[in-house]
Amino acid sequence: MQKPDFTYETLALQLGHSLICGIDEAGRGPWAGPVVASAVILDQHDTPQGLNDSKKLTPEKREALFDPILKSAHVGIGIVSAAEIDAINILQATYLAMKRAVQNLNPLPTLALVDGNRAPPLPCAVQTIIKGDALSLSIAAASIIAKVTRDRIMVELEKQYPDYGFAKHKGYGTAVHAAALRRLGPCAEHRKSFKPISNLLAR
Repeated sequence: MQKPDFTYETLALQLGHSLICGIDEAGRGPWAGPVVASAVILDQHDTPQGLNDSKKLTPEKREALFDPILKSAHVGIGIVSAAEIDAINILQATYLAMKRAVQNLNPLPTLALVDGNRAPPLPCAVQTIIKGDALSLSIAAASIIAKVTRDRIMVELEKQYPDYGFAKHKGYGTAVHAAALRRLGPCAEHRKSFKPISNLLAR
């Protein structure tokens, strides 16, 4: 089974880049809550064991890796709210989250390895890698930080809006979420520009 490694990072170092971060996001698809991106510069000599694409890890494993990544790496996090998503669209919001994540990194990287096939405008060079979270350890670490951060935000939002089930479905379009929306209508954390929400509002 394919496991992420430092192949892309090592090649970038050989090409003259001194600081390489991996970038990934969580929360492009949900109907509610923010989109969160993370940028991570790993220490190749001090890397937590068990890093992988966050989707391949259990919630418990992701939580267990969160603090070790923060302790051993440089980490930046970028958060873009539901209201901002509605104002600029989800693609631009994802780019903005990635930009904020890089800006919150200290030191700033010279190259960002970004999961996907579209290069966000960042204050450093960008290399996109399709399925990068399964190939690059830096991107895998970023995917874990982004996912855990967003999940924790959604659990907190459950306290503010207890009737939608945010802690369970994390804002994704489940049957439970759809039923709650029909019953209650959208709350401030719903993305009004997303079809299921805009259709409800149009009614």
